[in-house]
Amino acid sequence: MTVTVRFAPSPTGRIHIGNARTALFNWLFAMNNKGRFIQRFDDTDIARSKQEYADSILYDLHWLGIFPDVTEYQSRRFEIYDAAVERLKAARVLYACYETPEELDLRRKVRRTRGLPPVYGREALTLTPEQVAEYQSDGRKPHWRFLLPNFTSDPLQPERTEVHWNDLVRGDEAVDLASLSDPVLVREDGTYLYTLPSVVDDIEMGVSHVIRGDDHVTNTGVQIAIFKALGAEPPVFGHHNLLTTVSGEGLSKRTGALSIESLREDGIEPMAVASLAVLVGTSENVTAAHDLNELAGHFDPAATSKSASKFDPDELFVLNRTLMHHMPFEEARDRLMVLGISGDKAEPFWLAVRGNLDRLSDAVAWWRILNEGPQEPADFSGEDRDFLNQAFELLPEEPWNGTVWKDWTGKIREATGRKGKPLFMPLRLALTGRTSGPELSDLLPLMGREGTLARRP
Repeated sequence: MTVTVRFAPSPTGRIHIGNARTALFNWLFAMNNKGRFIQRFDDTDIARSKQEYADSILYDLHWLGIFPDVTEYQSRRFEIYDAAVERLKAARVLYACYETPEELDLRRKVRRTRGLPPVYGREALTLTPEQVAEYQSDGRKPHWRFLLPNFTSDPLQPERTEVHWNDLVRGDEAVDLASLSDPVLVREDGTYLYTLPSVVDDIEMGVSHVIRGDDHVTNTGVQIAIFKALGAEPPVFGHHNLLTTVSGEGLSKRTGALSIESLREDGIEPMAVASLAVLVGTSENVTAAHDLNELAGHFDPAATSKSASKFDPDELFVLNRTLMHHMPFEEARDRLMVLGISGDKAEPFWLAVRGNLDRLSDAVAWWRILNEGPQEPADFSGEDRDFLNQAFELLPEEPWNGTVWKDWTGKIREATGRKGKPLFMPLRLALTGRTSGPELSDLLPLMGREGTLARRP
């Protein structure tokens, strides 16, 4: 069996880190099983779905390193769903209901007062042809519900309404269909809710594994029943835990909370996002993987916790720094060129400054310091100014090499008696305008003697 997975968001907003977690779980599972990844847009809600959101989702996935084998749109597949509806009607498991929302709400309230679960009582199944004709003459159009099954055909056995499956993430799972209302699959206006198109597409596209958030566990019980009603074997299901904000709030495409777009614009590396999105809330240590192949080696769906996990953006910066500090020049070269950092100095400059960067774009400030001098010159006391004047008089002649900093500070120490911080800090401030940063032994050869002398206060 070829492993086939799918990521099926609705294109009604920008995807956030929680959506990316689902996409990455599917992508890494496909990678580890040499499978296929289908990008499917649940865009049956024509009013809210927009192509610009679908395009942005694809862009975000590509940025993360996910490249679908195929992209599908449910809005282009209505004929297939229509045919499935006719099959369910013919099997007498899809039935017409004429209640208004107000009538349904009243019935739920009545059931609660009687101590009964507020589920639909299947009153539509008892309608007479005369009652149906009356509703239709009043202009009412039906919505269509799926008749949840009783899985016991033997009249001598007690009724069994539980659906069981072995969850890829959570192990043994069960949903009691008796606690649920028969789900509406088709609205009064003929449009589809999520449930039926999802099942039909999974069948038609040969999806073998459905990996999604654990907010779909109950829905999975319903969908397994629909798979069976359509004569199909359900796929393997896996439900990973959800991510929340640090304060415990849920993530939403509509609010833009922790959107992939905002993280990218904030200078976060895609592998920092991917590493934290996948590994948080699992038994694996959260470390920065260099690429998705490496991350796949740490990925195990069964290692995911069953409880929700808080996503702390501050952890992204820790991972981002790790990626920056170890990024080879070949990987950074093109992006540095876009930032105006190029030429013979670019590689030694990158190797000198990368250990002090939070984001790649932070290199621009150090490039300016290297080529233009301190952007905010320090204000030195008279004693430090005298020290620096004496120090610059001792600056070695060219040619310079990797030992020039050691040679220079050795002469300064011998001439002034200063050592440690009183020696190094005034020099660092004069050369860079900052109290910390890359090793001056790496920067000085790049500044050159003339560029260094230009920084004399």
